[in-house]
Amino acid sequence: MPKLGKLLSSVAIIAVASAAATTVNAEETSAKVFNRIASFPVNTNIPENMEQTSESSAEIIDVSEDGMMLVYSDSPLGGIGMVDIADPKAPKPAGFIATHGEPTSVAVQGGNALVAVNTSESFTQPSGKLLSISLADQSIAQSCDLGGQPDSVAISPDGSLIAVAIENERDEDLNDGVIPQMPAGFVLTYKLNNGAVDCDSKVMADMTGLADIAPTDPEPEFVTINDANEVAVTLQENNHVVVFNGSTGDIISHFSAGTVDLENVDTNEEGALTFDGTLKDVPREPDAMKWLDSNRLVMANEGDYKGGSRGFTIMSKTGEILFDSGLSLEYEIAMAGHYPEKRSGNKGAEPEGLEVGTFDGQQYIFILSERGSIVGAYKDMGEGKDPELAQLLPTALAPEGAVAIKGRNLLAIANEADLIEDGGVRSHVTLYEYAKGEASYPMIVSGMDDAGRPIGWGALSGLTADLEKPGILYAVNDSFYAMQPTIFTIDANQKPAKITKATRVTRGGANAQLLDLEGITTDGEGGFWLASEGRTDRMIPHGLYHVNADGEIKEQVAFPAELLAVEKRFGSEGVTKIGDTLWVAIQREWQDDKAGFVKLVAYNTADKTWGAVSYPLDEKGAGWVGLSEITAFGDHVYIVERDNQIGEAAKLKKLYSVSIDQLKPAKLGEELPVMEKTLVRDFLPGLKSTGGYVVDKIEGFAIDKNGNAFAVTDNDGIDDSNGETLFLNLGPLEVSTN
Repeated sequence: MPKLGKLLSSVAIIAVASAAATTVNAEETSAKVFNRIASFPVNTNIPENMEQTSESSAEIIDVSEDGMMLVYSDSPLGGIGMVDIADPKAPKPAGFIATHGEPTSVAVQGGNALVAVNTSESFTQPSGKLLSISLADQSIAQSCDLGGQPDSVAISPDGSLIAVAIENERDEDLNDGVIPQMPAGFVLTYKLNNGAVDCDSKVMADMTGLADIAPTDPEPEFVTINDANEVAVTLQENNHVVVFNGSTGDIISHFSAGTVDLENVDTNEEGALTFDGTLKDVPREPDAMKWLDSNRLVMANEGDYKGGSRGFTIMSKTGEILFDSGLSLEYEIAMAGHYPEKRSGNKGAEPEGLEVGTFDGQQYIFILSERGSIVGAYKDMGEGKDPELAQLLPTALAPEGAVAIKGRNLLAIANEADLIEDGGVRSHVTLYEYAKGEASYPMIVSGMDDAGRPIGWGALSGLTADLEKPGILYAVNDSFYAMQPTIFTIDANQKPAKITKATRVTRGGANAQLLDLEGITTDGEGGFWLASEGRTDRMIPHGLYHVNADGEIKEQVAFPAELLAVEKRFGSEGVTKIGDTLWVAIQREWQDDKAGFVKLVAYNTADKTWGAVSYPLDEKGAGWVGLSEITAFGDHVYIVERDNQIGEAAKLKKLYSVSIDQLKPAKLGEELPVMEKTLVRDFLPGLKSTGGYVVDKIEGFAIDKNGNAFAVTDNDGIDDSNGETLFLNLGPLEVSTN
């Protein structure tokens, strides 16, 4: 085992996580995969005459015919935004065009953006217009009155028609949102020529009297057109699908989207991932839908107010079910750590948007999980065969629209959530390239348990290594899963790393309560010591917990009165064991700390005494700076220090070392010795390694028996988070020659 002394700075030793773990040269392998290559914040398109803190959102997205310009609808900002992707790895803001109303959808043809705009005064007096906007000079060339509130638009493959779904959406606050609520919706088609709309060619397709649910009030949601200019439309709230002749408006077929029974589904929002519920006769209520060929339709079963089957379905244009994913996609999402527990009582992972595109002769189906913020990429194997899941793609928060870019092997996804009011991540457009290489995400997954259910996980908040087995690690989750505190066993010898076991932390045979686990370390006897961050405002005590290999709490050690007298809610964020002493990293300053200094608290398990040293934080910029982890290895302890900023605002995500010979704790209440720290690694390049924005919480760090280092981020349980967990295999920490 090499001695670890003063280590190289981040500039000298930084290795991107995916590169560190990769053993196959991307240029030498023949396989092609999708990898995210860029993430573009759409607020950079906000015009100078608007407040830069205005809400901005990318929702529905399309691309210019040359594949060089993305165009997206921005409902809250009231217009369309453009992104220059001539260099897709470095997208640039290309401007914003106001639509003087709420854009609901956009499609591009011949240098013009065809934009559906909602101008309704009320739910009972809906109105809208279809605009043709020149992208070159940003002028509105045409405006067609739609006679109602539009939703989606679609252009036919031959470019001769455009269809507009006139939803005339319901008031969700009226009668609990139950339909019928007049006026009824319908679908319009217009002749189209190189971006010019013939407003006088309008054909209306009547949708009334077709659905079994509220037949007088159809609410068309999503339209798609095949090679024969047949228009298919989902009536989401009516749980119905209609196919009609786009030139005449004549109905060709219509059918119910049907219902499903779901077994082993998570139905309760109780702070635990259980997957043990049952749902009967759930209406699919599809949202987005696309033609796969002249006969087959694929639909994302988001659900609305009564349903949502949590997957996707392929049906013939006459209503025959050719494939249904059931819970398989939701399970894959859960095993990638993206299952949104706070949506369990509603629609789970909520597949909403989708795209169909061909790459190297293979047709793919991309299913967008709105609440899981992840995309399932499936190979369409043709009629009579089930689609095959090829990859899960990370994306920004709440993917809404997608476009496959012909001839460039690119995919773009619009992510609608903009958390500017909460100080969180902005809305983004994410770009993916289909190229030779290895998938960079997910970096960590789980498997199925013995009952045939996914091992659900998320909010990983602490990490430690097995003392004897290289590459075997243990992690804990935090209080987001308050009813299910868990120790996860991770096999990092494979790629992606795999969670092989979930051991519940128990007391008296039941899952322990009032824990906010933020740190874990082995006890040298097969068990663990766990550090819980106190939240006295929530009756969660600060403390240390000794558990056996089965997760049963055998000993609880409360913080002493001297510490509790000066406590704040920002408590234990990591724990490590050196000899008989547990060292606990306190996240932020407590009442008796000088500004910019935090405590490393020591608890001697042999003589039950307490002490502490003082650790100097880096200078803070925006937000705050604090500690996330402490790990002992060799003659040093390694400390993760970070700010709480996200995206471009993130500046500090670093690993420091402190020599163990400095760790001589003073008694609590006395003057504490101040540690000297050495920079080991800047995590920022690794956090950018998958083409996304920087997440704020790098919370776990461990070094295994062979000296290989690992780090993991906390995805906040997919609550106001895109759910990404970055598991960084950093390799051996190198010794400086300086």
